[in-house]
Order: sequence, then C-alpha cells, then structure tokens
Amino acid sequence: MGTTGNRIGVIGAGSWGTTLANLLAKRGHEVTLWAYEPELVAEMQSTRENRPFLAGIPLSPALRFTNMLQEAVEGMSLVLFVVPSQVARGVIRGALPYLPDGVPIVSASKGVELDTLMTVSQVFEQLLPERLYRNFAVLSGPSFAREVAQEMPTAVVAAAQDPEIAAAVQAAFNSSYFRVYTNDDVMGVELGGAIKNVIAIAAGISDGLGFGYNTRAALITRGLVEIRRLGLALGAKPATFAGLAGMGDLVLTCTGDLSRNRTVGIKLGEGQRLNEILAEMKMVAEGVKTAESTWLLASRLGVEMPITEQVYRILYEEKPARVALCELMNRDLKAEDP
Repeated sequence: MGTTGNRIGVIGAGSWGTTLANLLAKRGHEVTLWAYEPELVAEMQSTRENRPFLAGIPLSPALRFTNMLQEAVEGMSLVLFVVPSQVARGVIRGALPYLPDGVPIVSASKGVELDTLMTVSQVFEQLLPERLYRNFAVLSGPSFAREVAQEMPTAVVAAAQDPEIAAAVQAAFNSSYFRVYTNDDVMGVELGGAIKNVIAIAAGISDGLGFGYNTRAALITRGLVEIRRLGLALGAKPATFAGLAGMGDLVLTCTGDLSRNRTVGIKLGEGQRLNEILAEMKMVAEGVKTAESTWLLASRLGVEMPITEQVYRILYEEKPARVALCELMNRDLKAEDP
C-alpha cells in the first residue's frame, strides 16, 4: 500500500472523523466521508465545511461525501471507522456486506460497549469473519481534532496484530504534522484511548470544585494505574500505558481546554446536573457512557478502580462530587503500585 492515491472510506463525520478524512484527502488519497445525516452530507457538499462539528475548518476540494455506507466502503483500499462506541456495532453490521478483502480496517472509536462490556476491537472481532479481522487496526493517541485540523504537530499510534497492517496504516496517515508510530498491542492502545475519558471527567470535577494542580496530578497518575490494571486483566502489555496511547492521551484529555470529557467534569464540579450538561452539548462525551461500562467491566473482572468507581457514582447515583473526592483521599493507606 503506497503513501498516496489510495481510495479510502471514512465512516463517521463527527469532529475526529471529519478531521482524519480531511487529513487523508490533503495527503492525496481519494476519500469518501460517510455521515449518518443526509442533511449534514448536503451541507458539507455545499459549504465545504462541517459546521456542527468542525466549524471554521475548510474541507479539501477532493473530499467526497455520502450517507450510503456502500459508497463509502465498497472497493476501498482502506476503511476507517470513527463512530461513537455505543453505535459502532450497528454501523459495522451495515458496512459488513461491502467490506473488501485484504485491506486495512481501522477503528478510531474510543469506548466500551455498554450492553456487552466489549471494547470496540472486540466488537469488530465478534462481527468480522477472520479473513477480514486479521487486517484490523486501531488508531489512538493524544490528538484533539481541532488541533490536527489546524495542522498542529501531533503524534499517535497505529496498533495491529499484523505488523504489515500497522505499517500500511502508518503510511496512509503519516504527514508533516501527523506522526504515526506502530504498535502490536491492540487492546492496550484501545483501552488507553477509552478509559482516559473517564479519568478526564474526574480531573474536570476536581477543577470545577476549585482544587489545584496537585489534585489533578494525583488523579492523572493514579488514573493511569487504574487503566493499566484493567489493561493487564484483558491481556494488554504494561509498556503501552507509558506511551502515547496511555500517558500521552491521558495527560492531554485531563488538562486540555478542548477536552469534552474534562468540560463535563468541570460543570459537574460546579454543581450542574448531568442531563443539563449533556443537553447543551452537540458532540459526544464518550467518557459518560464509558464510566458506566468500565465500572461494570472492572467489577466483573475484580479489578480495583476507585477513581472510576467514584466517577460512576457521581454520574449515575448523583453522589456529591466533594464527598466522592474526600472518600478517595480517605481510603485505606497502602504502598504505591505504579
């Protein structure tokens, strides 16, 4: 697979899907971007902009748009899925009849499915025949869509069990401002990208309560321990969590003003109710659902994740945020297990 001129389908026209489709089109690929909403397709075609999700960013003249999955999948040399984790299963099922053999199938979705407690890669593994799943990869790392769209230097990870697939994804996406590393730990890279959103809600809650940098640093560091614990229980490699998809993405999402999950946390810390916060947001804050699915998964596996537990109780049991944080500080004393 060469570096330019491939036919690529991008499934999902939120901020991240649109940004990656635009990056690929600017790289010289023939890119078709699928959006669920016909009205969004029509608007992007006429304005060359995705105003609901990526306002102010001009889209490449070469980028094509469709709301027909078949058009975005059939005959492509790479297919990228960037849809919310809770709807991924249905979208994959819709695309399945058209997925070509022998080409990379990439997921940039971040979350854990609530109904099954499966990661998105596990959903792909369940739905795809083996001949297709062997070409599967995930793309993750510290990357706010708007900054990538503005061509700010960014580094991410493409993970696949087959090193040739990882290298093909690397070659397709890598550019002067978007550096792609390869990795063979699909589960670790994916979990880092999913659960950091839960810890970012905790960091936002801390900020909203008026706590300082000390508190945030503690939450980030101990949050990484929780992500690593769950990862090891699911077969991930420890070293992955020290890299871009682990510590890198966690630091970004817990500290950056562009983080939707941190924003949810700040508003919770300031006393707003969750339903009011979500009603105001156009874009999905994946961490809200992932907090529930991750806490249920950790409970099933017997993995200790105290920050995740408190975020879950704040979100779903209306536990006061200040009480939750006090409980974290007053847990039984123990040795550090970094």
